[in-house]
Amino acid sequence: MDLSYAQNLEDYHLWQAFEGSRTGFYIDVGAGHPVADNVSCWFYLQGWRGIVVEPQADLASLYDCVRPRDIVYCGVAGRAEGSVDFHAVERLHGFSTTRADAAQEAARFGAAFRTHTVPMTTLTALCDAHGVTQIDFLKVDVEGAEGDVLAGLDLARLRPKVICLEAVAPGTMEPNWAEWEPMLLDADYAFVLFEGLNRFYVARENAEILARFPRQKADWMAAPHLGHTNCAPWRDDHPDHAFAKLLTQNFLAALPRLDPALVLDLVTRDESAEALGAHASAADKARAIARVFPDARFPHASAGLAALEAPTLRDFYARLVDSDAFRALTGRLSMSYDGGQILD
Repeated sequence: MDLSYAQNLEDYHLWQAFEGSRTGFYIDVGAGHPVADNVSCWFYLQGWRGIVVEPQADLASLYDCVRPRDIVYCGVAGRAEGSVDFHAVERLHGFSTTRADAAQEAARFGAAFRTHTVPMTTLTALCDAHGVTQIDFLKVDVEGAEGDVLAGLDLARLRPKVICLEAVAPGTMEPNWAEWEPMLLDADYAFVLFEGLNRFYVARENAEILARFPRQKADWMAAPHLGHTNCAPWRDDHPDHAFAKLLTQNFLAALPRLDPALVLDLVTRDESAEALGAHASAADKARAIARVFPDARFPHASAGLAALEAPTLRDFYARLVDSDAFRALTGRLSMSYDGGQILD
């Protein structure tokens, strides 16, 4: 394997079992980001495709952009069809879950969560809706709700060749497979590997895969890890370093000429819709200015901006982007790349 995209070499262990097959079908439940810490990404790049289950809309929407062959269900896989409370953890999206106790563990890392209702279906219903009859591997990582996902899959009829489930409690890392492992063993699945985070099972009728599946966790350096190489423009060991550097240079060179609406979108992308639509108080204005002009050593760069009139925070950001100070900022950023500053 040239590059592991997964958190704990899950894709490397699966790759050994499937001997580098160029076609296959997976179901990735709790898929998260389409690339980062993603178990199915490497297989997608080999030509595989599958069903992705991800209830966080901002992450689910990325699949259409990055992995368009996949079928995306923006919701939860559970025991029944309907809806369920989902606890979305800020920043640490990997802690987001239907289990409130698991989401509360994120508080130990300084992250809050918000609860909202999302649609829920079963894996059986999802497979039937899309005519899926063969599943090469099923991966489930849902922060403590793995048993609910398995309960919604008819293992007598739909038999993934390999099943990979996160098997420790979020945050505490305590074993949590006692609830759901009997379902797999009773369905004639053989346990093959626990690598400290996930447990892997193989349907016994797949004798070749059962024989090939590793019984020992691979050495951590068995494959390069994408997570070791952030961030691309500044790390020459990142696989996309050269392109990222070129893209950064060309973006900064073009910055003064970009559509103001695009620039406004980029500047405000991490602000919530609620915050942007709210009244722009003096404190809001000060925070917005500090985000764009954060260096206190150059107070002249943002002088007078706090006096700009705007009914909402979005309008205030628009006024910032339309200011002489911001236009000069784009010129300062671009001058090293657009020929304005001779560096050699």
